[in-house]
Amino acid sequence: MSMRPEGLPEVPEQTVMVARAAFPQGSLAIRVRDRLAEVFADEPFASAFGVRGAPGLSPGVLCLVTVLQFAEDLTDRQAAAMAVRAIDWKYALGAELTDTGFDASVLSRFRSRLSDNGMERVVFDRLLEYCVEEGLVAAGGRQRTDSTHVISAVRDLNRLELAGESVRAALEALAVAAPSWLAGQVDVAEFAHRYGPRVDGWRMPASQTKRDRLAQVFGQDALALCRAAWSPGTPPWIREIESVQILRQILVQTYYLSTDTRGREVIKKRAADDEGVPPGHRRLASPYDADARWAAKGEGLFWMGYKVHLTETCDTPTEAEAEAEAEAEAGVRAAPNLITDVCTTDATVPDVKATAPVQQRLAEHGIRPAEHYLDSGYPSADLIAAALKQGTRMVTPVLLDHSAQAKAHAGFDKSAFIIDWRARQVRCPAGKTSAHWNPVKQHGTDAIVITFGVRTCRPCPFRDQCTSSAKGRRMLTLRPREPEEALTQARAEQKTETWKAKYALRAGVEGTINQALDITGIRRARYRGLPKVRLQHAFSATALNVIRLDAHWTGHDQHHTRSSRLERLAYRLTA
Repeated sequence: MSMRPEGLPEVPEQTVMVARAAFPQGSLAIRVRDRLAEVFADEPFASAFGVRGAPGLSPGVLCLVTVLQFAEDLTDRQAAAMAVRAIDWKYALGAELTDTGFDASVLSRFRSRLSDNGMERVVFDRLLEYCVEEGLVAAGGRQRTDSTHVISAVRDLNRLELAGESVRAALEALAVAAPSWLAGQVDVAEFAHRYGPRVDGWRMPASQTKRDRLAQVFGQDALALCRAAWSPGTPPWIREIESVQILRQILVQTYYLSTDTRGREVIKKRAADDEGVPPGHRRLASPYDADARWAAKGEGLFWMGYKVHLTETCDTPTEAEAEAEAEAEAGVRAAPNLITDVCTTDATVPDVKATAPVQQRLAEHGIRPAEHYLDSGYPSADLIAAALKQGTRMVTPVLLDHSAQAKAHAGFDKSAFIIDWRARQVRCPAGKTSAHWNPVKQHGTDAIVITFGVRTCRPCPFRDQCTSSAKGRRMLTLRPREPEEALTQARAEQKTETWKAKYALRAGVEGTINQALDITGIRRARYRGLPKVRLQHAFSATALNVIRLDAHWTGHDQHHTRSSRLERLAYRLTA
């Protein structure tokens, strides 16, 4: 398939006339076409298409359809139908009134082409560039970030279901790709009886003994199929099939192969305490989505899937009100809060791992904030210090000192010691200096272990307030100077009322996540695999920005406070 870069076609005169008559006040689709046509260009997608072959549909047109699809939370069939019957959509796409549209499967193939070529964020980035050029987003100022969990598009499986379903998925793929080879390796009738219907916990035996036997059968079948696929006489392309590769991984992660006392080969299900299981970030959770992972947050949230981080511009209420009043006098509307970054990871990636990539992408777009508001899962001492070097102040709660003295609010915690970085010494509250200053590596990061001498600590009258060590001496662990000083300053600031009042601004990002849930259904993955889920979230963020821009253009972003009938009755009775 080839592409001829043309962008959005001109809107036919008849379509313009009918659309203007049907929508005298305009609509979202019409205003997007009038104001953002240059965002939906074809040129950025040129590398994903060939130069020979039949010309395909315009990528710019399909991107606009996808954005409108997410803005209205439509399925592919519904979006394709809207492109045929909705007058304002025809106007946006530059289609004739008699245009019959396209098949819904075109959208699925288009998304696959984008995800295969790493173009998930192209439209989001182009819209962000437009907002920067229009002065709606700029460097400096304030931005805030938060995350939410995303449930995968595949069903949840326990370990026994996963073992059986992985065999079934491989058999289904081989039955299509290599039916003759499969028939020569397994008893097709027996396997069809066992793996014909999907493996479901409701159909499994209630007896634990029988369930253990079934798990062993699943393991034996998986082992036999893998050995056949990796035997020397098997065509190499068979083991390149994705479901066969996944079967091999799940077999290794779920089962343990050993030899009994008689020399017989025994396969059994792994136990976490005995044979061990892989860590969560490596453990496959479904044979149909190799990127979905199980994760937990707190005690009440446990899900399989992904995690998405949204970053948006924000202002304090007082600043927004003052700016709105000043610009209202000048006839200019205040800029709306817009999403500046969207980041999708698998569910096991902690929030702190997303902080640096988010700030890096903001810097690449020239919109690095002066203040970045985040919750306690995002910061670390190194990240706070690195952000300060780049001109960004992270307004975020940091972990407090967890020493026994700090927890008990008694004795001398780390803040009671004076650090002399030049002399590489620490002075304790009793005026004694440390004996050793040892730079070390802890969990892959630089640290400094400070040790006071036994002869110094044992006779000290404050020893009971300082340490409970059996050796009778105090030890401290510090980060290098810049991270340590940044961490100390952050801990001191977050205890003040001024900082607490300022940090309240971060709570507004919860409303953005709620809007993303209500409008685009961002919490449930529509597609399988991390690349396509990233594409879903990028288009979801683009749709939210389009909706916010439309509200800004039409003046509907200034929401007036409304009171309920019950409140009005209370006011009348009080009066």
